[in-house]
Amino acid sequence: MAGQTYAHIKLERDGAVARLVLNRPERRNALTHDMMLELEDAFGRVRADPACRVLVLRGAGGHFCAGGDLDAMADMPPKPANGAADPLVPPYRQFGDALLALNTLPQATISIVEGSAVGGGFGMACCSDVVILHDSARFGLPEPKVGFIPSQVIPFVVRRLGEGAARDLAVSGRVIDAVEAHRLGIGRYLYRTTAELGSILRGLLDDILKMEPQALATVKRLVLACATEDDRAVLDDAAESLVGLLRRPQAGQGIKAFMAKTAPPWTKG
Repeated sequence: MAGQTYAHIKLERDGAVARLVLNRPERRNALTHDMMLELEDAFGRVRADPACRVLVLRGAGGHFCAGGDLDAMADMPPKPANGAADPLVPPYRQFGDALLALNTLPQATISIVEGSAVGGGFGMACCSDVVILHDSARFGLPEPKVGFIPSQVIPFVVRRLGEGAARDLAVSGRVIDAVEAHRLGIGRYLYRTTAELGSILRGLLDDILKMEPQALATVKRLVLACATEDDRAVLDDAAESLVGLLRRPQAGQGIKAFMAKTAPPWTKG
């Protein structure tokens, strides 16, 4: 991860915490295809970094992400003749792969959402484990008002909100505020000031970094599997995973530390 530079995002790691900033503030961090490719690459780098235990995602300039860049989307080449496959489909589908990469990271993920979080921004928030909402945060799926859809975010939004709330937002195009987003479960924490954000984030990072990394990755994977897998398959996987974790030395260290009321070794990472 070290030394990697991008044109539209920033990625750096400080100790166990990686920070990814969407960095097109002049466009409210609206997504272009190049930016989507950078995000997928960055999520891959985070996954592959054994020293990284948490990813914090945020937008520059007071906005999280205003969805797709309308200027880029309006500049479309003509549809292919003779029934050939449309070359625009794979680039748009690629953002779904970027969201899948974020959603399934083995590390804990935190999104700090300020201002606009619509379309693709809404999807990235829904692919995060924990969302911290600024008072200014606004969420929605307004794309049908302009004649298209928020295609790749749909499964992640539905899983986060449930079908009823997602259908409401999808057919009305309503943009909801931070209070309603908190009520619907998009975010767990609300803040107004930088000091409040700092306090919330420090508490979260302190809690997350107490977790043994492989155990965290395993329980996160099993929670995600509950949305798509048969209960018996999840329970079988969970039993196998539990025994595998218990047989590692880390479990013994953790149990011993718990009994002695001391910190296990991974909390120092």
